[in-house]
Amino acid sequence: MNVEKRTRSPEEQTVIVLATLDTKGREAAYVRDLLRGYGVRAQLADAGCLGIPSVPADISRQEIFAAAFADSDEMTARGDRGAAVSAAASGAAAWIAHAHAAARIAGVIAIGGSAGTTIGTAAMRALPVGVPKVMVSTLASGQVRHYVGDKDILMLNSIVDLSGLNRITRQVLGEAARAMAGMVQLEAARPATEDRPLVAATMFGVTTPCVERAKTVLEEAGYEVLVFHATGNGGQAMESLIDEGLIAGVLDVTTTELADELVGGMLSAGPARLTAAARRGVPQVVSVGATDMVNFHAPDSVPEKFRGRQFYHHNRNVTLMRTTVEENARIGAEIGRKLSAAKGPVLVLLPARGVSAIDRAGQPFDDPAARGALFAALRQHAPKVDVRELDCHINDAQFAIESAERLLELMKSRAH
Repeated sequence: MNVEKRTRSPEEQTVIVLATLDTKGREAAYVRDLLRGYGVRAQLADAGCLGIPSVPADISRQEIFAAAFADSDEMTARGDRGAAVSAAASGAAAWIAHAHAAARIAGVIAIGGSAGTTIGTAAMRALPVGVPKVMVSTLASGQVRHYVGDKDILMLNSIVDLSGLNRITRQVLGEAARAMAGMVQLEAARPATEDRPLVAATMFGVTTPCVERAKTVLEEAGYEVLVFHATGNGGQAMESLIDEGLIAGVLDVTTTELADELVGGMLSAGPARLTAAARRGVPQVVSVGATDMVNFHAPDSVPEKFRGRQFYHHNRNVTLMRTTVEENARIGAEIGRKLSAAKGPVLVLLPARGVSAIDRAGQPFDDPAARGALFAALRQHAPKVDVRELDCHINDAQFAIESAERLLELMKSRAH
């Protein structure tokens, strides 16, 4: 996940308006013309191939498909919509990435339904953080994580289908054009702490006191702390930044996403979670925050196979399921195996009195047996990793300060 640093001024760059011009031509041209009216350089790129474009493109479909080593005429002849969308998404991403590398891209705005959203967001995910990205989509009011990924994509709900220009589509497309014009023309403030080394930390609501206290310690030591909400997308974003070489140290207090990945919750960060720092040798202090829970949305989102389990209803949209002794053993083993592959310094801190705000004496998820299974399995599968158990709760000040101070030691030791 690169962070954008422009080498040309916005006036020398172009906003790409991306759409399938055989179905969304007039609407896309309307957005392009609005941008030009606001003084923004804008070009229309055609990602369609199954029908005849309704308006001329500035960047042809042949050029877009060629970037994915595909022939748009051949795609038209085949008439396979699924194959066409896949090729267009690959081509748009490759074309946009190449144009950005040549410093020609000021931003990307795309419009569409399921196909247009698939194509447009694929192109946007090929760009670094900081390049303006606006997706006007009929799907924007639903689950959009698989479209957004770990990028700063603005999803704008089209309200109605993008089929013709009317009083609703003109309003929404106008909002999108103004948003893009503002992002391109208004200079971003330069962060005052951009020269400070970066530390990545993971946090959940039930581990907030720990991370907030540790963050203060790290900032007082001269580090800038990026806190990632451990909701699946947050973990993915953190792993991407680590892989990009931007992170000096990792305070991975909240590894709950592994519980969702292994048990079947809704906030998994995928199988690559907890691997980037190990692979790159980045110093890390790791704990087991919120591994007592698997996350679901409303109660009716819980799969039938979990009926009868212990639940905590955080609110009407968040349902937490207590992990069992057996599941904790699996989670501990997974953490241990991944940390055993670390090429850099790693320390595991285990909070004996509970791993989340609702896993402590008197709270609904308090389960010493589950914690014991978690800790034992982690130790068993990480025999050469430094694992220390502290007689405190994860949200106690002692645990937070110890976590931050030990990470500072590991980073200083690595630097020397």
